[in-house]
Amino acid sequence: MSNYTRNKTRKSVALAASGVRSAATSTAKERKSVKIIPLGGLDQIGMNMTLIECGEDIIIIDCGQAFPDDNMPGIDSIIPNFGYLRENYSKIRGIVLTHGHEDHIGALPYFLREFRVPVYGTRLTLGLVRSKIEEFAIKTANLHLVQPGDSVELGSIKVEFIRTNHSIGDAVALAITTAAGVIIHTGDFKVDFTPIHGGVIDLQRFAELGHKKVLALLSDSTNAERPGYTMSERTVGKVFTEMFPQTQGRILVATFASNVDRVQQIINAAAMVGRKVVCVGRSMVNVINTALELDYLEAPDGVLIDISEMKHYDDDELVIITTGSQGEPMAALSRMASGEHKAIEIKEGDTVIFSSRPVPGNEKTVTKVINDLMVRGAKVTYQDAHVSGHASQEELKLIYSLVKPKYFIPVHGEFKHLKAHADLVKSMGHDDRNTIILKNGSVLKLDSYSATQLDSIDVEPVLVDGLGVGDVGNVVLRDRKILSEDGLMIVAIGIDHQTGKIVSGPEIVSRGFVYVKESEVLIDGCRRVVSRVLSEYDSLSQMDWASVKSAIREALRDYLWQEIKRSPMILPVILEVGQQTGF
Repeated sequence: MSNYTRNKTRKSVALAASGVRSAATSTAKERKSVKIIPLGGLDQIGMNMTLIECGEDIIIIDCGQAFPDDNMPGIDSIIPNFGYLRENYSKIRGIVLTHGHEDHIGALPYFLREFRVPVYGTRLTLGLVRSKIEEFAIKTANLHLVQPGDSVELGSIKVEFIRTNHSIGDAVALAITTAAGVIIHTGDFKVDFTPIHGGVIDLQRFAELGHKKVLALLSDSTNAERPGYTMSERTVGKVFTEMFPQTQGRILVATFASNVDRVQQIINAAAMVGRKVVCVGRSMVNVINTALELDYLEAPDGVLIDISEMKHYDDDELVIITTGSQGEPMAALSRMASGEHKAIEIKEGDTVIFSSRPVPGNEKTVTKVINDLMVRGAKVTYQDAHVSGHASQEELKLIYSLVKPKYFIPVHGEFKHLKAHADLVKSMGHDDRNTIILKNGSVLKLDSYSATQLDSIDVEPVLVDGLGVGDVGNVVLRDRKILSEDGLMIVAIGIDHQTGKIVSGPEIVSRGFVYVKESEVLIDGCRRVVSRVLSEYDSLSQMDWASVKSAIREALRDYLWQEIKRSPMILPVILEVGQQTGF
């Protein structure tokens, strides 16, 4: 080969290589990406809410609430922070719901008060949503009914609803088609080949999507630590049908209000032995009424009776389905256990069946209710009357192997559940670099070549206390905790407005701290401490009351800790004669 020919060939190869690089660069510039932003549901049980953002379009997956723990006195529920959505209101194309449990729809009324966007869900899910928005007097909700197999287009994003099984009917997974690829979100699910209501999970559709390539799989991790398979819901029905004929006296069954399939099996077992069924608890009654209206529950004529009709039947003729399986203080079963329920009093001969497992963090409250029931003479059963609604390891492996995603993202659960799920798919050969554990507020940017975590957003949860939404924060919670644990000491002082002299006090008032009549020595010591602090000021007239109060608090705090090793909340109150109170 001549030098000319060799040089020409080299130049052609160089140009070709340059062309490849140029094309690759161009492709990279045009590469489409999608963002996944969880607002809740990670590192916790409940409050599930995830955003999928592609270009100028955002869809929202679920809008759930969580329930407070012992460190949140007075709080009724916890909902996601909608701050990011407020900033991007114009991009929101709709909410898609996976099923009707509170941890997936419970925050929806709060959201719909503020955001007017369409909501898509299956029949039972929307039935439960309607009941909630009626309770909140929301009249502008834009609800759209879908069925498994349906697809909806929300801006540039297409969402397909896939039939799954869970502990409530009409549960669906979501196949979300974006410009960057297909994202599958399983919702809460298990593989149940003998469901109580509806069809079997559509494994074929998962396989079809996997064959076409899936960008990312977001999969339920609640039972990722449990080996094997989750039992079918029908196995619980066998427990009831075996137990009810052998049980004397009243039977009380505590379960989740939204577990419609479980309620159906209780009704079936009660009807089989000729017992009447009474539903107790506001949420239980609401869910059952909704399920009956939509034909998701079937009850023979005359089996369901009102609580006021119980007096007409012997104990052996009654089954009571009640809320309170998680030991919630205000739930019906907890009030029965403490003797505070208006209509039902636990007595010797009652049998109470807990048809649920304690949600992590609720073990203490559940145990307390069980003990209180036993003290009142009830026989309590809390084993073998429950199966989970979530997939165990073999089912999780099945879904993963059908979908074969490029990126795997475990969702729904505490960190230990997410980690166990991530380890599970790694054991199946999934690339460790493409297994991503997110936190609430993470912003994950995905395309077919890379995954990048951007700066997180603020997702500090919003606390609901009565009608107040977000008006209770960490400072208030800390004060409530101190009040509940250490009590309150009020120091009242009267000051003459003209002379600045003390005209009354210091008076000491104790609430939840010490009993004043039995602690006179300590209270006298507190008065001396306050008097000593006040004596350091030449005149108290026109003083900076904030600094005086701060000095009183610090001196009393030191004194009380030295004397009795307690730290109550200390509230100095200074009254100026002729002026308003100086709080």
